[in-house]
Amino acid sequence: MTWAGFDDERAEALGLDYEVVHAGTDAALFAELKSAYERKAPFLGWIYTPHWAPIKFKGEWVEFPRYTEECYADPSWGDNKELTYDCGKPRGWIKKVGWKDGEKKWPCAYQAIRNFKVDNNTISNMIGEVDLDGRPVDEVVEEWLTKNKSTWMKWAECSK
Repeated sequence: MTWAGFDDERAEALGLDYEVVHAGTDAALFAELKSAYERKAPFLGWIYTPHWAPIKFKGEWVEFPRYTEECYADPSWGDNKELTYDCGKPRGWIKKVGWKDGEKKWPCAYQAIRNFKVDNNTISNMIGEVDLDGRPVDEVVEEWLTKNKSTWMKWAECSK
């Protein structure tokens, strides 16, 4: 299941014996995943982390060859010397916040942002509490803040 992104080409280039189905919506993707999981049928889908799905549905992550621009443009790049797209999808990082003069104006805020670290499992569980259990975001966050005060207080310490 996919939302697009050269997955038909990728399946062919990697020799995957899967039918590529374009989900269209989160609901469709996760309905198919749930059905396959309950039937113990093979399922290969694209999901980002953090997300609740890997917490709810135990399985294995597939490590595709790392994306490079050459993988999408040059068949000679990867394992399949005849086809492109024989790699994973582009990856990126999420910027927390930023402004070119922000650090000069608010050095402690920028230090707190750099200190902020929450692992995928923690965030995934919190997302699951909201998306699957129907809890309000504010309630889930407040609970985490209360239970983890020693963690987030360290983020806020400023040495400037």
